[in-house]
Amino acid sequence: MTRIAYLGPAGTFTEQATQQWAPEHAADAWPAPSVPAAIAALREGRVDAAVVPFENSVEGSVPATLQALLEGGDDDGVRITAEVHVEVQFSLLVRPGTQLEDVSTVASHPHAFAQTRDWLTTHLPTAQQVPEASTARAAQAVGEGLYDAAVAAPGAADAYGLVPAVEHVADREGAVTRFVVLRAAHEVPAPTGSDRTTLVALIWQNKPGALLELLEQFATRGIDLSRLESRPTGGGLGEYCFWIDADAHLAEARMREALTGLRRTCRGVRFLGSYPRADGRPAAVPAHADDEAYAEAQRWVETLTGG
Repeated sequence: MTRIAYLGPAGTFTEQATQQWAPEHAADAWPAPSVPAAIAALREGRVDAAVVPFENSVEGSVPATLQALLEGGDDDGVRITAEVHVEVQFSLLVRPGTQLEDVSTVASHPHAFAQTRDWLTTHLPTAQQVPEASTARAAQAVGEGLYDAAVAAPGAADAYGLVPAVEHVADREGAVTRFVVLRAAHEVPAPTGSDRTTLVALIWQNKPGALLELLEQFATRGIDLSRLESRPTGGGLGEYCFWIDADAHLAEARMREALTGLRRTCRGVRFLGSYPRADGRPAAVPAHADDEAYAEAQRWVETLTGG
């Protein structure tokens, strides 16, 4: 039995992602009180996997996840082995009998508030918005009588004895949250042709051309970057690292060469995993950057030395 931790409590979108990834084990998964708690359980061997939110198509990355992964250091063995996409839908959940005009306090996760800001401003302009650790925790608090309403996943209603006062309160349709599956000391999944590699790179110093030098390691090898984000390291004001999603797999020669270049030119490189993309989109590999092109170039070099 695979033991899984996910960002709880029950009724979160993370629970939904866990059900999509491992439906046979989701019923026994542990709802962790926070992202750091889920990842800590994985590092300590109390669970075999952790499912945590990583990025939202509207609000961008999830800082709690990035920080918890960064705090693990270079050798903690935690790797991303899969990703799951969940389409985000929100309802305004209330206790039975509560009317929309009765709502003076609304609880939710900050990302959910950001995705329902216009609706709340229009329909509940005077209601106080209270941030909670998750949308499910907000729904739980409404069930406990702490708030009047919660912006949460529709599935949280049954979990906490609530009903939807209004369904579909998101400002735009089609928002998607990307969740990642973390494993400890786990083998890198085999390449599929539609893969992603996640890295954290620390430059030696903030100088003109430092970012360009980093980007050249990928550009000259025909690797597209689907995500590049500068984040503070926590080591002091002005200390930053770059979070990178590269559309290539560790098994590819171009990715291994890029990592070699990064290792030489950066103060530190954290490899967080190569894994299949959830959307299945194949990587665009230029003819000069596929494995056969690298092998042919290596054969040519060997002829120069008589090898």
